[in-house]
Amino acid sequence: VAIARALVGDPKIVILDEPTAALGVEQTAQVLDLVERLREQGLGVILISHNMADVKAVADTVAVLRLGRNNGTFPVATTTHEEIIAAITGATDNAVTRRQARNAEVAK
Repeated sequence: VAIARALVGDPKIVILDEPTAALGVEQTAQVLDLVERLREQGLGVILISHNMADVKAVADTVAVLRLGRNNGTFPVATTTHEEIIAAITGATDNAVTRRQARNAEVAK
């Protein structure tokens, strides 16, 4: 209902703040399908979510806000989940990065 209300008046951009937070799997899939349809119709969609799988499923670009500031803008097609999480948490050296570096050393 809230999404339908947001579409009244033919907006150019729709902002969805945690639209799937309290939803089950089926309802989440329906919301993500709706986001895809809105994009196909030429609407700009700003999706605010903590669920990176949902975001990456429908986004072209991820912008990370941390402590009220832009902490990075990332193209979904070329950015890893770890890079996005590092921007969210402020970590520059997380466990995944350390493990990858350690494995690279062992492989040498």
